[in-house]
Amino acid sequence: MGLIAELEADFVTTDPDVLAGYRFDQAGFGTAGVPMALARPTETEEVVRILRVASRHRIPVVPQGARTGLSGGANAVDGAILLSLERMTRILDIDEINHTATVQPGVVNAVLSRAVEDKGLFYPPDPGSWESSTIGGNVATNAGGLCCVKYGVTSDFVRELEVVLADGRVLRTGRRTAKGVAGYDLVRLFTGSEGTLGVITEVTVALRPVAEAPLTAVAFFAAPPAACRTVTEYLSSGQRPSVLELMDKPTIDAVAAYRDLGFPDDVEAVLIAQSDRGPAAPRDLEAFAEVARSCGATEVLVASDRAEADMLIAARRLAGVAMEQLGDRLVDDVCVPRSRLAEFFEGVTAISREHDVLIPTCGHAGDGNMHPNVVFDAADPDSVRRGQAAFDAIMALGLRLGGTITGEHGVGMLKREWLETELGEVGVSVHQAVKQAFDPLGILNPGKVVRPLP
Repeated sequence: MGLIAELEADFVTTDPDVLAGYRFDQAGFGTAGVPMALARPTETEEVVRILRVASRHRIPVVPQGARTGLSGGANAVDGAILLSLERMTRILDIDEINHTATVQPGVVNAVLSRAVEDKGLFYPPDPGSWESSTIGGNVATNAGGLCCVKYGVTSDFVRELEVVLADGRVLRTGRRTAKGVAGYDLVRLFTGSEGTLGVITEVTVALRPVAEAPLTAVAFFAAPPAACRTVTEYLSSGQRPSVLELMDKPTIDAVAAYRDLGFPDDVEAVLIAQSDRGPAAPRDLEAFAEVARSCGATEVLVASDRAEADMLIAARRLAGVAMEQLGDRLVDDVCVPRSRLAEFFEGVTAISREHDVLIPTCGHAGDGNMHPNVVFDAADPDSVRRGQAAFDAIMALGLRLGGTITGEHGVGMLKREWLETELGEVGVSVHQAVKQAFDPLGILNPGKVVRPLP
């Protein structure tokens, strides 16, 4: 093939069987094209070579990380080079004085977290897929996680980026200093751009001193609205939990079927709270228990040791795996103001009944980012239709409540039309102008996030 000959690279393959394994991310809906090649570089210079060839021949390029995304953002397009960064796995530097780490994009989140913990440091962003998702992918989607309620999302920790632009030029943007306002904030622009503006090849992130071992509490409720009231009242009292997660009855049932955690059978909602404030943590959880009981909790338990605390958090982290056993899923990630969480749950219940689909819902209640899982049967066209209709209805509900169509999973191809609804005409035109400025040939992840200019 001409491309292979031009690259003369052993990190590029056209093997159809290998390509087939890289065509999709983990989104439940969405199409994928047939790529022409897969490139798996290990160095920035190799990424530069790929993009120079792609730009010269106007070949589409689809950047990929671990493909744990849930929006189709890493799905192949016809004739594309799939640019997998999974082999760029080096931790380049851990700066114990300035509290930063510099890594290649293929470093797995959990690997970085454990490496800096050994130095007495802490990298807070922890998406549910942290054992497999990569830092590059986390940056590309501006991933969130369980700790976001206290520490913020990925963009709050990205200091500096190395990015290969569509034409092969290498841009370094941002700075390693704690402060800096020189020029436009391109770091924030690339963070969350889903590979449509450039290919991230190096990331410097901020770190924190390692947190205290957290204490954990769980509250059980007879209905989700009571749990939602607990969230708003607890946080309105000035508390800053490190985790505040909610699971509804269908989610609890799925987790219980996967692994028995000893939760009561008659529970309709569970709220899990953590505090990592050391000596102040017991007081934080006492306040949580008091608020939960005042809002109607049927029972509140505070973990007596680290093992019990880990088990409670495992219940939440197991939700995704447990729900895979229910069938095909469309995993939504609508985010609404915390004050409207109860309305959101009521709306999801109504959507479930209207479209006759099961929708287990869990998520990061502390920041209003919920994950309704629309369960359907991909082999049944009517089930697919009802599932898609329910998925769309949930996004419409989120927007009506003053929220957004995606809190952390990204737009990809799954939510592109809904992004246009959220942004409006002027917002779409600005996005298109930015895309045109960085990628005038439209070769970077085409068909994702925003439509090209006509």
